[in-house]
Amino acid sequence: MQTVLVTDNLSSAGLDVLNATDGIQVEVKTGLSPEEVREALKDADGIIIRSGTKLNEELLAGQKRLKVIVRAGVGVDNIDLAAATREGIVVMNTPAGNTTSTAEHTVAMLMSLSRNIPQAAASMREGRWDRKLYTGSQLAGKTLAVIGLGRIGMSVAQRARGLEMKVIGYDPFLSEHIAAQHGIEVSRNVDDIIDKCDFLTVHTPMTPETEGMINAERLARMRKGARIINCARGGIVDEQALADAIESGHIAGAALDVFVSEPPEPDPLVKLPQVVTTPHLGASTDEAQELVAVEAAEIISGFLLDNEIRHAVNMAPVSGAEMEEIKPYLDLAHRLGLLLSQQIGNEGVTSAKVLCRGDSSDMRTNLISASFASGLLKSALVENINIVNAETMARDRGIELQTSLTNDRGTFANIVSVTVVTDSNEYSAAGTMFGREYLRLVRLGKFQLDAYLDGCLLVFKHNDVPGLIGFVGTILGKHDVNIAHMALGRLNVQQGGEAVAVLNLDSVPGDAALEELRQHEQVTGVEVIDLPPNGADLPWFGAS
Repeated sequence: MQTVLVTDNLSSAGLDVLNATDGIQVEVKTGLSPEEVREALKDADGIIIRSGTKLNEELLAGQKRLKVIVRAGVGVDNIDLAAATREGIVVMNTPAGNTTSTAEHTVAMLMSLSRNIPQAAASMREGRWDRKLYTGSQLAGKTLAVIGLGRIGMSVAQRARGLEMKVIGYDPFLSEHIAAQHGIEVSRNVDDIIDKCDFLTVHTPMTPETEGMINAERLARMRKGARIINCARGGIVDEQALADAIESGHIAGAALDVFVSEPPEPDPLVKLPQVVTTPHLGASTDEAQELVAVEAAEIISGFLLDNEIRHAVNMAPVSGAEMEEIKPYLDLAHRLGLLLSQQIGNEGVTSAKVLCRGDSSDMRTNLISASFASGLLKSALVENINIVNAETMARDRGIELQTSLTNDRGTFANIVSVTVVTDSNEYSAAGTMFGREYLRLVRLGKFQLDAYLDGCLLVFKHNDVPGLIGFVGTILGKHDVNIAHMALGRLNVQQGGEAVAVLNLDSVPGDAALEELRQHEQVTGVEVIDLPPNGADLPWFGAS
């Protein structure tokens, strides 16, 4: 008998599923203190939580019986993922259950904002009839910018199209083909669409990359009279900058369901008459709560009884011996993904290929491929990207991910080669291991070389002429940047022709240094690649 602990209020529909499942025993214990949660977990095989229960490292440490945590909802901010992974606990969420409710709430906020509905209703309750004061704006024919085209963003876009709005969007990886199928004009750069919309709605996770994404500078670039909607996460839109832009008259208004602090601290933004607010109601519908509860019950039952894994947000279970053997290959593939992701920049990805050659072909190549995809998609607007969900996230964005293998060792005993095709270019790289400690970059595009795959990499393409390496060293020395290692690759055996150099640096060169390097007439390209330091743990493992 598998015991499932429920510590937050869960819809009765979800509890009914658990109670009706043979082999599952349900323990509902709400309102527990952290210490009581820790004690209750000792007798649980799995736990279902919502946002009320916080599962930190202290609570999860030493929970030898606990196998799985299921969050009835999307956000897993209240779960220490690294601690759960280190304890061998699989964490899963229910990403689909609240999509429709959140999208509908966003559209409701959009319409309320455009027609001043809350303000007009409030004035009538006060006995006024202010028809002229609350003249609104028609949505049909207007342009809506959707920042983040995941499940919810795409659902909002679909509904906006039904309102006869023009929809433009920002997503780093959604293919143009998929976007066109939904009638969306997609961009790879927020700044390309920020000044082209009448309304802007954000649908991204809260990450260091998205925090303050809609800031004072971008608000100033928007059309005068534009309006902002945020039903995603507080802090994606800079609240103070938004208040200032509304008070200045540049931004006409905003509709906010989420805030940096919830409930929000005394804040002039909430009190502005041009701002429509709700207390984080995006997923607060009977239907959404029932759907996530049922989905959570089905997910935890499937895992405990049938070893089924759905919507995992950390590492899938693999035996300790197998994981110890495959980890260096996962690290190698992940770093190759990070490298190509930074080279690609804002180009839309259409397909990616991973070739495992030699010893690596004997490993679980699907995990190696997924680890590469997790690195490739690291800069996308994807929350908790890891080797479990990376391939699904790639498919959702129209990226075809292929894996192949060969036992032919070739030059190296093991090698992982990766290729990414974008809307306009093809990028490739290959890496290997020296021993099990040193990860090496042995091919970049069409150039063979030998560089370390860690830390700060300076990649510069150039024509193979005398004196250029000395020039680069002089410029970096001038800016107090030390070169730890240098690798050169050229197409011709003899001097001349195209060449590339990869320099491992002890610090990141500033813009001034990079600009000086670019000024040399024989330098054809300069870029900085940021990779984890040597020996760093994979992100889904956390600190060892």
